[in-house]
Amino acid sequence: MTHLVRIFIFAFFIFSLAAHADDRIDTLRTKLEKLSKSAAPGLKETVDFSVSGISIQEFLRGLAESNSLNISIDPTLNIRIVNNFTNEQVLEIFIFLCKEYQLDITFTGSIMSFKAYNPPAPKVASLPVKDILISYNAYSDLLSLDLKQDTLEKVVKKITNLTKKNLIIPASLSNRLVSIYIENMPYENAVDKLAFSNSLKMNKTKDNFYVLENLEQDNTQNPSARSKTNYLNKDSQYNNENLSIEISSDSLGHQFINLEAVNNPISDIIKAISKELKVNFFMFSEPKGSTTTKITRATYDEVLNFLFQGTEHTYKKIDNIYLFGERSLEGLRATRLIQLQYRSAETILDNIPAELKKGVDIKHFKELNSLILSGSEPRIYEIESFVKQLDKIVPMILIEVLIVNVSKSRTVKTGISAGLDSTRRTSGGSVFPGLDYTLSSRSINRLLADLGLSNNIFNLGRVTPNFYINLRALEEQGNINIQQTPKLSTLNSHEATLKIGQTRYYELATQNVQGSLTTNVTRTVQYNQIQANLSIKINPTVSGDDQVTLEIDVDNSDFTEIPPAGPPPTSTSAFKSIIRVKNEEMVVLGGLERVEKRETGSGVPLLSRIPILKWIFSSKSRTKAKSKQLIFIRPTIMY
Repeated sequence: MTHLVRIFIFAFFIFSLAAHADDRIDTLRTKLEKLSKSAAPGLKETVDFSVSGISIQEFLRGLAESNSLNISIDPTLNIRIVNNFTNEQVLEIFIFLCKEYQLDITFTGSIMSFKAYNPPAPKVASLPVKDILISYNAYSDLLSLDLKQDTLEKVVKKITNLTKKNLIIPASLSNRLVSIYIENMPYENAVDKLAFSNSLKMNKTKDNFYVLENLEQDNTQNPSARSKTNYLNKDSQYNNENLSIEISSDSLGHQFINLEAVNNPISDIIKAISKELKVNFFMFSEPKGSTTTKITRATYDEVLNFLFQGTEHTYKKIDNIYLFGERSLEGLRATRLIQLQYRSAETILDNIPAELKKGVDIKHFKELNSLILSGSEPRIYEIESFVKQLDKIVPMILIEVLIVNVSKSRTVKTGISAGLDSTRRTSGGSVFPGLDYTLSSRSINRLLADLGLSNNIFNLGRVTPNFYINLRALEEQGNINIQQTPKLSTLNSHEATLKIGQTRYYELATQNVQGSLTTNVTRTVQYNQIQANLSIKINPTVSGDDQVTLEIDVDNSDFTEIPPAGPPPTSTSAFKSIIRVKNEEMVVLGGLERVEKRETGSGVPLLSRIPILKWIFSSKSRTKAKSKQLIFIRPTIMY
């Protein structure tokens, strides 16, 4: 594949040179043609020349003098010409010389300067840089790899840049090509599988560095790089069982221990390993108890942690000396400050298991959001590792709520009503667009008088001054659209609450009668309140795949009507739901719909039921109202 690419680049280079040469000659011809029409007409003159072995300087100088041309010639040109030109234009001779001997002409007014042509460096098409397909989710610590013959140095650099975890390799492995496909695997497991599939091995240092090494250079495979010593426990109380210790080293100089012991005292195992590794140690008191164990490829500190696990002894390293003794011993206690970056120290303290806290004094330092640990070094390290796993960024969720209330109503009022009312002494009302007109007694008497004049046979008489007639033919429609767009923010798994409503007051009157002969009535008025609210409670939980689980509790109440007295009636609707949506995806909760129909009427018995006549002898009112509420919710994860 590489050989074909090189052939392609070479062919492209040759093609570019040829194309550029043709363009250069055409450009020179155009400039000479233009100059011949203005300042140098001698370029169009024809000449006869036959030369053999003459320098190009003399040849061009002779052409210039004979045709009145201004020419400058580079003295470094060392070209001898052998040519015969018959009845040829000077311009064509110049073009021929430039093409044949790789010359170039620069123009300054009418002056032509001849010099050697230096072709520009060709632009070679660069091969596209291959993208290394690596993705990492910091929240879930999941790493995905899609590698195919990628350089190990670039892979390690991109993994470190994405994860902020230091992954290093020896210089000898920089150009190593690696391939693997892994989908959403924990970081440490993914790097280990990357090493395994490419004949590498991964080691993790105490300062949390990950090292990739060549498996073929593992000194454990080289007998000359290992030292092996078998220790035999000769004390009869240990049943003469064997203690086997094997020490090996890797290419970085790290030493590892392979240990196999059966019912051997812990103190004897520590002394034997320390002697083989030439480790300086001091025992305040010898660890008690025996153990049966088999450990493969462990460091000295890891072996000590295994041996002291569940005992009253611990160790501490000062410079190059290991100190062994009981955990409560003052010289072996360590104190460390753990400052948290993302979580509350008080919350973390409540979630540390009781087993980890044994033998360690933990204090909460509120001002620095830190924990102060005092106890044995291995137990403190264990607690610190656990705290680091919990001290991660807690996602904050922005919840956008769109509440849409749509209300539609239609009311039809028709009929004729009459009665006595002293306040209605004038006629008036609306005629257009709907009829709602009241006739007073004066207007009715005037109408009756006119009817009496027109027909003397009938005498209709007059109505009383308080009499009125109301004519009504009216239709009303109403559309109301209300939108509310509140925004809420809350931490992961913490409830966010939205409450919108209104409060109304109604009068509650009481009367107290006091006395028997002379009564005294006391009236007391108290105003009570009643509320109608829209309450939304949302509890979001973020999953590792950027999905959000929403626990939604909606409680909606509203006033249905306003009565003349007493508390206003309300209608209530509520629901609870648990849904799962993607990040920034909108979900509709809606459809809280209420329909009201109301019909009232009054009329003259029997006459109000007869068709056509019922419009004169009755009055009716019909109302139909529909309200609908839609709730849209969109969560957005914000790290």
